[in-house]
Amino acid sequence: MQGLQYTVDIVMCIDATGSMSPIIEKVKENAQRFYDDLMQVMAQKDKAIDQLRVKVIVYRDYYYDGEESMFESPFYHLPQEKEAFKAYVEPIKAEGGGHEPESGLEALALAIRSEWNKSGDKKRQIIVIWTDASTHPLEKDEGKKPNNYPKDMPANFDELTDLWDGQFMSHSAKRLIIYSPDAYAWTDIANHWDNTIQYPSKAGQGLGEVDYQTILDAIASSV
Repeated sequence: MQGLQYTVDIVMCIDATGSMSPIIEKVKENAQRFYDDLMQVMAQKDKAIDQLRVKVIVYRDYYYDGEESMFESPFYHLPQEKEAFKAYVEPIKAEGGGHEPESGLEALALAIRSEWNKSGDKKRQIIVIWTDASTHPLEKDEGKKPNNYPKDMPANFDELTDLWDGQFMSHSAKRLIIYSPDAYAWTDIANHWDNTIQYPSKAGQGLGEVDYQTILDAIASSV
């Protein structure tokens, strides 16, 4: 409908542990060309986005990686801040993490709490997760968390679910797209959370062009 303002926020949660080495460059490449590719898909669907912001959360393992466990960028307006976005994504390296599981649920909690855009006639608030590993349960080592572990994390899966169902994101606007193994807690989330879709990944097998295109189509279709 003419005159409506379409705004889209996307938070990309990228597992940057050592096992992601075979695909991290592909994920980074996809992130950097994401704006152009999404605009192309949107045009094919005869849709337009008036404002697109993208943010990146890079995660590893709070129980192994210390200060290298979690990094969170600001939201970048694309295409205006394309170079700043590229400069943030380019240095990401796949390292650390020890053995799986990793701190994926903590990254998801951070993503949900993002400073989402509230303006626009039609909004989408989208979280995309790329990982090849399962997640630590949030209640792991309760009472003796690592020193760098955030104090305000949900205490368990139910509290994380409440966060997803809460006021941080618009109920009609939110979407969660997970590219992950069939493992805890990603499959539980896909089975029980609303507005969520999971695409299966396998360690070391990479993010194929077909998978990337499917994710793009899923985002475009949701707008």
